Amino acid sequence: MASIMKPVRVDEWFADNIPERWGARAIEVLADSDETLVIVELPGRPSGPAGTEAAVARFRDTTREERMALASGAESRFGIRVSWGVRQGQEVVLFTTATVPVMTRLRLTERRVLDTLIDGGLARTRSEALAWCVRLVGEHEQEWLAELRAAFQSVEAVRQKGPKSRRRS
Repeated sequence: MASIMKPVRVDEWFADNIPERWGARAIEVLADSDETLVIVELPGRPSGPAGTEAAVARFRDTTREERMALASGAESRFGIRVSWGVRQGQEVVLFTTATVPVMTRLRLTERRVLDTLIDGGLARTRSEALAWCVRLVGEHEQEWLAELRAAFQSVEAVRQKGPKSRRRS
């Protein structure tokens, strides 16, 4: 009798494969169509910026080979690029992350906003200025963005319960 295998989600796969000896208190897996970011919560309490920096450097150095092997395994299994980061307390440090170009069309008034950021010394290019704007919205609107994502998940759950469309030949 053939067994039915449940498809493994990428977050479950990482939860099952992160070595216990890392002492990770938790992991967070964020993904889009270009990249999967795995954030490992380090054990212990941060002892100031220098302590956090040392803990991050130690984790990065001592886990490099295993992280590369895990990333390679996930990349071949799921067809995704894997990036890494760590969390200690409220501090999150990302490394080996992908920078993906995004094309957008902006009107004159929107381009002027970017050019003002360049003229003000906050960015060197329009691309950098746009990334700055996106980070700013992400930092200051986290609660609203979380609510919006939850609403999308609810809509998707309802959609999955609904009738399936039939294709005509």
